[in-house]
Amino acid sequence: MRILVAGFQHETNTFGATRAGLPEFEMADSWPGMLRGAQVHDGLRGANLPLAGFLAAAEGQAEIVPVVWCAAEPSAHVTDEAYETITGMILDALRRERGLDGVYLDLHGAMVTQSHADGEGELLRRIREVVGPDMPVVISLDLHANVTAGMVRHASAMTMFRTYPHLDMAATGARAFPVLRHLVQGGQVFAAHRPLPYLLPLVAQHTWSPPMQGLYARAIAVGPAPHAWAEIAAGFTAADIAEMGPSVLAYGPSQAQADATADALYAACLEAEAEFDGGLLDPDEAVAEAMRRSAGAEAPVILADVQDNAGAGASSDTTGLLCALVEGGAQGAILGMLCDAEMAARAHAGGVGAVLDGALGGRAGTDPYEGRFVVEALSDGRFAFTGEMYAGCVAEIGPCAVLRVDDPRCDLRVVVTTLRCQCLDLACFTHLGLDPSSARLVAVKSTVHYRADFEPIASGIVNVAAPGLFPCRLETIPYERLRKGVRITPMGPVR
Repeated sequence: MRILVAGFQHETNTFGATRAGLPEFEMADSWPGMLRGAQVHDGLRGANLPLAGFLAAAEGQAEIVPVVWCAAEPSAHVTDEAYETITGMILDALRRERGLDGVYLDLHGAMVTQSHADGEGELLRRIREVVGPDMPVVISLDLHANVTAGMVRHASAMTMFRTYPHLDMAATGARAFPVLRHLVQGGQVFAAHRPLPYLLPLVAQHTWSPPMQGLYARAIAVGPAPHAWAEIAAGFTAADIAEMGPSVLAYGPSQAQADATADALYAACLEAEAEFDGGLLDPDEAVAEAMRRSAGAEAPVILADVQDNAGAGASSDTTGLLCALVEGGAQGAILGMLCDAEMAARAHAGGVGAVLDGALGGRAGTDPYEGRFVVEALSDGRFAFTGEMYAGCVAEIGPCAVLRVDDPRCDLRVVVTTLRCQCLDLACFTHLGLDPSSARLVAVKSTVHYRADFEPIASGIVNVAAPGLFPCRLETIPYERLRKGVRITPMGPVR
């Protein structure tokens, strides 16, 4: 069995400030830089990534033809140059290689390019033009995929993450291998896709509590794979495209069975609609609440700056929560990670102990925080993630610094980075000598992924609606392309 594999991942925030060009796919950040050919095996080995899981599952059972794996930090649209270049690598390999039995692709499911609203669907369409209608093409997708009719039509089958935070990325790729093997050996599955009539803010999508916990339990119970299985795509609300939003997808040995499974899961999602809670507090209120909860607590309270999440295409440099912490008199507080390449460079030029005056953050167009800072620690920004989600991956985010805000009203330290990186791992702080478990307040620029590593050390969590380019109050988003008839929030108004 000879299988061609590739990975091309991007989660597109069409409201973001910067596009993803070819250099963004080539560079390393939270994940490896672009890997080509034989580099794919060594570069992904042991990582919690879908293609790594697929390769591990296929070891000794298939001849693998690796082409390329790349991912860019979430941002605005993928440039046409990047899309055509990377797509071209995959298509050229498909034309060149002989004797292929199948294709596996590690995709995201929410890619929007300058020219294509459905980046994955367009890639799959082009692949079908090369390999024809019969070759098995199996893909894995992120939980936040906006699954389109084109993806369902052109992919033979899909597997998707079932956890948020995404602890099962490698497992999702591993699940794809027996499905592809089943199809290569002559098996058949039928698909049923049901888009839901409401949108889900990402803060309500985490799978460790109801109602998502129960819905995913129902999906996981469908089987036995690779003959039958079901997936839930929660959708990515910052992609302003017609087919954005959550959906359910079922596969079965007959169309009737796939339809019945999809209809039952769809009905369960409708029944659960009223249970979703995306409640957020404004920054001043959130800081006051966190300080109240932390009084006498033995563990820190986490403040999640959910709308300035680099992992969802935000700039990671807004200062709404930072200002609220200063003005609210926060004590024993740390904040990470705020992207400001200029301030990071100044800190490294001055060295530990230097006093810096000036503006912090706000480089992407929001208001900066003006003040005085003391440099307390420095790093080159290269460190191994220690949490489960990014296990096996190494951050390469450029010069970083810990700056203490020199203001008598507060006791606050800020981790400043050169490149954007979601604060989802304790190592974001510990590699600079900060111990989150010893803090009273820990502010993280993340929406949900932080929960995997930070929730076990926390006494409480407060979600904050500070300004940012990843809006989580969906009723405020100026959608222009979203299809009509969709409820903007669970139980909310219809567009």
